[in-house]
Amino acid sequence: MLPGIGFSELLLLGLAALIIIGPKDLPMMMRKLGQLMGKGRRMAREFQSAFDDIARQSELDELKKEIQELRKSNTLTSAQEELAAYEADVNSAIMRQPAPSPSPPAAAVEPPDAKPDDTTASPTSAKGDPA
Repeated sequence: MLPGIGFSELLLLGLAALIIIGPKDLPMMMRKLGQLMGKGRRMAREFQSAFDDIARQSELDELKKEIQELRKSNTLTSAQEELAAYEADVNSAIMRQPAPSPSPPAAAVEPPDAKPDDTTASPTSAKGDPA
């Protein structure tokens, strides 16, 4: 009930209303008062629900922004990971390739019609059998 008003105060207010309004019109007036209080409660509930909707909408907007930021950072992270994987593949392919051997100097190359020296080893062994 109302704060600060006890049963005796309510009884006194009811007795004063009965005397001032009269027993004939008192039930109709109480009914109108109940309807008025019901309308006030409905308006208060609508007002509260409107504030709740506004608060919920602002929270949703904040969550949407956070999700978009997470998506952007996730996209950047995945792009960085892809680039790192590609770089590792390229580096490993480069490391697997043998280094090109330097071409022999021009003076060391013998012309095809030159005779081989006796000091060079022959493909056959000393006995004449192939190795």
